[in-house]
Amino acid sequence: MGELILIRHGETEWSRSGQHTSYTDLPLTELGERQAKALVPLLAERHIGLTLTSPYIRARRTAELAELPAPRETPDLHEWEYGAYEGVTTVDIRRTRPDWNLWTDGVAPGPAEHPGETPQEVGARADRVLAEVAAAASHLGDADIALVAHSHFLRVLIARYLRLTPASGELFQLATGAVSRLGKEHGKPVITALNMALPERLFRAVQV
Repeated sequence: MGELILIRHGETEWSRSGQHTSYTDLPLTELGERQAKALVPLLAERHIGLTLTSPYIRARRTAELAELPAPRETPDLHEWEYGAYEGVTTVDIRRTRPDWNLWTDGVAPGPAEHPGETPQEVGARADRVLAEVAAAASHLGDADIALVAHSHFLRVLIARYLRLTPASGELFQLATGAVSRLGKEHGKPVITALNMALPERLFRAVQV
């Protein structure tokens, strides 16, 4: 295997406003589409043998605009389920829970169909994705594998790739439309690039 390329989807209305977004299936904004299209030159020199995406439209559209080859939906790549905090900002949550920390506290329970996830449950999903990647890599030679998903989930996945706890995902930052890469050095897992994206002022020139 080459490297594991992680791509956070482009901007949505809720990512712009800071509202927690898991199962609410929002489209990309105009800026989000430009962010996704701007990934094309960033990825042009990569040989990507497999593309896996979250099932949500914001991730699938990002993969499409980034011209990633044959994207395949993978349910385990969905965002951290926020339960009762779906659509709520951190500022609003801390009005009643001033010390709240997603990474250690998880979320308040939501409706039966979307009860929310603990950090450990998100970590278990990340482990399953990494196992799927490892199995696929044995057939891909030196090709890269691209994952198109969401900020909090990908941050947990980075932590688990580095053999850290799920809560260690709070150490990493991922902007909308950003690319990160995971690889190996002397057989050990490393971050080879983190949170790469064009400056926002340059997106205006990108044609969608």
